Amino acid sequence: MSEFSRELQLTAEFHLPESMDSFRKNIPIEWISEAVNQTGRAAIRKRRFPAEQAVWLVLGIGLMRNRSISDVCDKLELAFPDAKGELPPLATSSIVKARQRIGYEPLRYLFHTTASKWETEESPDLVCGLKLMSVDGTQFKTPETKDNQKLGYATGKATFPSVLAVTLMSTRTHLISDAAFGPITNSEISYAQQLVGSAPNNSLTLFDRGFMSAELFESWRNAGKNTHWLTPIKSKFKYDVLEEFSDYDKLIKMPVSPDAKKKYPHLGDSWQARLVLIPEPKGEIKGFITSLECPVTYPLKDIVEIYWERWEIEQGYGELKQGQLNNQAVLRSLKIEGIYQELWGILISYNLVRLEMKRMADFHKMEPLRISFINALRLIQDEFLWCSGRTPGTVPKKLKNLRESGKRLILPKKRKRKPFPRQVLYKAPRYPYKKRATSC
Repeated sequence: MSEFSRELQLTAEFHLPESMDSFRKNIPIEWISEAVNQTGRAAIRKRRFPAEQAVWLVLGIGLMRNRSISDVCDKLELAFPDAKGELPPLATSSIVKARQRIGYEPLRYLFHTTASKWETEESPDLVCGLKLMSVDGTQFKTPETKDNQKLGYATGKATFPSVLAVTLMSTRTHLISDAAFGPITNSEISYAQQLVGSAPNNSLTLFDRGFMSAELFESWRNAGKNTHWLTPIKSKFKYDVLEEFSDYDKLIKMPVSPDAKKKYPHLGDSWQARLVLIPEPKGEIKGFITSLECPVTYPLKDIVEIYWERWEIEQGYGELKQGQLNNQAVLRSLKIEGIYQELWGILISYNLVRLEMKRMADFHKMEPLRISFINALRLIQDEFLWCSGRTPGTVPKKLKNLRESGKRLILPKKRKRKPFPRQVLYKAPRYPYKKRATSC
């Protein structure tokens, strides 16, 4: 091999385009290499588009949903030079095969690596000494293909095969700490059980009412140090009072269902929690139960204020699906493996935006939720255009400008949510229709 060829090969191996500095700054190349190697997806054969570059592509796809996959690949200059030192565009088939070779395991590994690293940057914004987290589920529609049909269909909404995802999200920053997803035919509780042990010590996790499960909550509480939970209850909730702290604050005992006792014998006949009733409840929600049993350590007033923050995870899902995914109803991939890969890339990219928003908020000394997500997303997408073709020396200045421009993205403080009943909004029909004539 000539000296020139050897130098060309070394350049190709360590090449990273300047337009990728937004990712590279927060996701070091070492994390990518570790994800590929640990999941057995590293290739021995030298390629123009190796596994590491395919991972970058999936992250770019998750961030720039308004561009085609080939356009993202070209824009980020992900392909290495060929034997002649030239950079011809990659064929679409080469991009598809590269994504198929890596599968979804490296992206899942990278998600957990980045989530654990980025979580350490979160400021200690505690309530009663606890970090607030949230758990809820959401659905993603997939293309109607033979393989995707194995994911199943939502009950009563058999339009597209769908994936059900359950995530653990930081309530005050919207950073996603962990996620579990799969066929929509499985229950939300089954995916939430996969998140047991993911909540940090000294935390309180807010669950939606659909997660009511003695086994889930007992496992959640025992998985760490002070890993507490809180969930709303319906009006027909059954319990026995063990101790009354006030008219609206009680320690209660609840029966374990026969099915749960059969499946989890260690639960026994009953389990206990603290019940907080909401005066003059409206709708089905009567109050909530929680593992914060001590009224001295966890005063009633403080945990009532916490309860209304359980809506934040739905706000986060709105940012992800309406903002980042451009309100596109259906994901792109035609096979289940590709769907899972796509979702892990979307979640990493969402966290990347949220991380930059947190840094903007720290720069301006305010809460991260007061930064506009959609405008921050647009600025970060524009960063790819700014950095394309520029030298690395210009990138720090651009990132500094990005954070300073965050002043324009500051939202007014949120008003306190009033305890109104939850309602389903009317959706206008997509197509006009005629009303059937009625006889007089």
